[in-house]
Amino acid sequence: MYAKPDSHPMTTRIARAEDAMDAALKSLSYRLTETEESGMEPTRQNGALSAMRNDNARGEAPAPAPEIAPLPASAQRVPEAIATGRPSREEAEAAVRTLLRWAGDDPNREGLRDTPARVVKAYGQIFGGYGQDADALLDRVFEEVEGYSDIVLVRDIPFYSHCEHHMVPFMGLAHIAYYPTKGVVGLSKLARVVDTFARRLQTQETMTAQIADVIESILKPRGIAVMVEAEHLCMAMRGVQKAGVSTITTQFRGAFRNDANEQVRFLTLVRNKS
Repeated sequence: MYAKPDSHPMTTRIARAEDAMDAALKSLSYRLTETEESGMEPTRQNGALSAMRNDNARGEAPAPAPEIAPLPASAQRVPEAIATGRPSREEAEAAVRTLLRWAGDDPNREGLRDTPARVVKAYGQIFGGYGQDADALLDRVFEEVEGYSDIVLVRDIPFYSHCEHHMVPFMGLAHIAYYPTKGVVGLSKLARVVDTFARRLQTQETMTAQIADVIESILKPRGIAVMVEAEHLCMAMRGVQKAGVSTITTQFRGAFRNDANEQVRFLTLVRNKS
């Protein structure tokens, strides 16, 4: 006798077979549960089917859940600490002691005993820019300048910052020029803006752009030019160890970007020390 072949695709036949197997296993599972609840010993056949059911349910073993490090205790003290996860002073000092041991020294010897506290206190000043608002520094604008609208240049602003890649200092000078529109700000405020961004973990390129951004957004000048020149100790003390190398970054906005003559004027005023 001739059996007519199944005309359904292979995927359909496999799905039907899997459905039938699931139904059979559910029925056997129900019987096995009834046997266990009645206090009867399950038969060898039921035990084998139970094992087969469990094997079928397991399939591929699920991937282990990734381990999540618990939040530090300091992250649960006050709402601000919860938001930032900032360690306590004691935790910071303990971290410094760990680094001293890693460097090969004894943090308990007389010369290093107070070093962790000194380092944490110094970091509070060195990285004090995180707690400062550069926008607020430029809030007060002096509009009574008798119609002055020419260039305002503050040059040779010294700064000290830290490379975010190695936490090693880089230092140098910043030069800022702008063409006022609605008024001018106190000259010291521009120096404070530089300090605000310098006292953070930085790259020189980012810091240059941040200075230009905040002055442009608050003062709305016709043009702004920023130049930063610095020596990076991460290049002098380690790695290639080339001291005395200067890195220069610039940002030109508005009139300075659109007119090469304005750029030349700015650079000439910066370089002309007489």
